[in-house]
Amino acid sequence: MIKLKVNGMNTDILSAGEALERLRAGNIRYLNAERSGGDISPAVRLRTCGEGQRPYAIVITCSDSRVIPESIFDAGIGELFVIRVAGNVIDNHQLGSIEYAAEHLGCRLVLVMGHDHCGAVDAAINHDPTDFIKFITDEIREAIGDETDEYEACRLNVRHSMAVIEESLEIRREEESGLRVAGAIYRLADGRVEFME
Repeated sequence: MIKLKVNGMNTDILSAGEALERLRAGNIRYLNAERSGGDISPAVRLRTCGEGQRPYAIVITCSDSRVIPESIFDAGIGELFVIRVAGNVIDNHQLGSIEYAAEHLGCRLVLVMGHDHCGAVDAAINHDPTDFIKFITDEIREAIGDETDEYEACRLNVRHSMAVIEESLEIRREEESGLRVAGAIYRLADGRVEFME
């Protein structure tokens, strides 16, 4: 635990390392669960409404309906600050959300989590989308280059998003206070999260 001033008040928060371990432990519980164990009770809804949110990690992941961070990490209401966008790509909107959660909510860990069998990555490798989808696939193509292996392309895409976050001036400033950016790949078939070192 570290002390950090959040919204003008000194608050105990999890360090990036403690948050990462909590995500790992939550994923292990998820792998063996039939139902989500995160607290979604009326009491926690009322408490977080009145006292505000205190998420311990920021998770940027794909909009894919099979990728549900709160379940994957066995988390309840108010525990994760989740940003979802197809292909887990990063632009100024996501950076603004990350900065908000880091500066105002005290999150010390940013996890970019891609997943296998990603439709956006597949579209970037095998198709030539038009209209607004092209914004997403162009970003992924920049990340993966000529890579055609779907799993490796997903990893490259995660690393690219991590680099975009780390290059943000505000994020760099926040790193001085313990903010960390990490990456992971979620396996759809078995629910396992592979953390990238």
